[in-house]
Amino acid sequence: MDRRSGLPHPIKISIIIPVLNEGGIIVSTLQSLQSMRKRGHEVIVVDGGSCDDSALLALPYSDQVLVTPRGRARQMNEGAAIATGDIFLFLHADTVLPGKGDQLIETALRRSRRGWGRFDVRLSGAHPLFRVIEFLMNWRSRLSGIATGDQALFVRRELFEKVGGFPPIDLMEDIALSKKLKKYGKPVCLWHKVMTSSRRWEEEGIVRTVVLMWCLRAVYFFGADPKRIVKFYYPGA
Repeated sequence: MDRRSGLPHPIKISIIIPVLNEGGIIVSTLQSLQSMRKRGHEVIVVDGGSCDDSALLALPYSDQVLVTPRGRARQMNEGAAIATGDIFLFLHADTVLPGKGDQLIETALRRSRRGWGRFDVRLSGAHPLFRVIEFLMNWRSRLSGIATGDQALFVRRELFEKVGGFPPIDLMEDIALSKKLKKYGKPVCLWHKVMTSSRRWEEEGIVRTVVLMWCLRAVYFFGADPKRIVKFYYPGA
């Protein structure tokens, strides 16, 4: 154990990926994590009852694949429950870590002595508006201490267990967890960027999606029930 950082050496990271109908991209995401697996980290995919072959495709590239009821918070908590790592890294299926992401996380937590953190984000699309959105997302997070799921949130196992994991809500689970974690210290905000797909913005309209997300966060902030909010984010839910 490294007494200065509270982390064992070497550390093990459990990469927990919630999935729902991601057969078209899950393989490429998992392939990008194979070098981390070779360095002793583990990959856990938690499928929320996909209608496609996401779980089957994930099997050759994962240490464990679970199938649970749908719900990103539930899926990530289920993954954490079987994880064996010292640090949990929650990664969306359409997000790719920067090179040597494991070493960046370990170094950041050791040097800062903090319990959790996240990366900056870059959206995959080429439209100039995406650069503005990225800038606002990263600086809002840096100033508020709130991390979103797109930013690849990571947290020490003991702290995650101490706060009780993700709240059992249907949306805004990343914001809710961040609020709980903030009670034990600020996040490490890495300048290194994860690459996140801009497909939702492109499919539904950039401005419309930005306005929708800001509105949903605003009503959540003022106490709206996440079960009602999710119907606007996932109309078919």
